[in-house]
Amino acid sequence: MDLPDDLIALERAAEEQRAKLVGLDGEEYEAQRRAWREAAAAVQAAITDHATASGQSRYDVEMAVKRAVRHVEEDQAG
Repeated sequence: MDLPDDLIALERAAEEQRAKLVGLDGEEYEAQRRAWREAAAAVQAAITDHATASGQSRYDVEMAVKRAVRHVEEDQAG
């Protein structure tokens, strides 16, 4: 599936925000959780827009985006 770079970038940004939750608590955790949720909402909206515009299944687009980001992260770790 051909995915726009902006979808990949948004998913990466959301994952980076999620990763920052580790080790936080209290107000810091809540602030970071809000940042993660906002980033995740932006990804979801962009996925929905892309799926609608391209006539593709929203689920398929979301899974392709997640696979693309996770695949790159795994390659970099190895």
